[in-house]
Amino acid sequence: MRWITRSTAAALLGAAAAVLWAPAHAVAGTGAAEPSVAYCGADRATGLAVSADGSVPCATALQVVDAYTKAASGTGDRRATVRVDGTAWTCMERQGDPNPYQECVDAGDSGRRIIVSS
Repeated sequence: MRWITRSTAAALLGAAAAVLWAPAHAVAGTGAAEPSVAYCGADRATGLAVSADGSVPCATALQVVDAYTKAASGTGDRRATVRVDGTAWTCMERQGDPNPYQECVDAGDSGRRIIVSS
């Protein structure tokens, strides 16, 4: 009976050692770099947080979100195209995990984006 207890304990210790010695990237994910996103402040109308990727100046992000808030208010439609400084931005609601958020994407360069979230 003692050998069963010892072999079970040895098996559990071996499993624990295997988990602890696993490479961090195998547990953490792919290791891909996250895009650079900056917090720009709160939208004046809604109080929601406005963030933008590194290629979008915060002043522009706040103007886009202000225009989007005005365009979407009262319509019930969470999708709108707004124009700021000659650039068209397509804004829409996206399903987050767990909460939805709004995203505005430069219509001419989909890599430029602005996020509005609570």
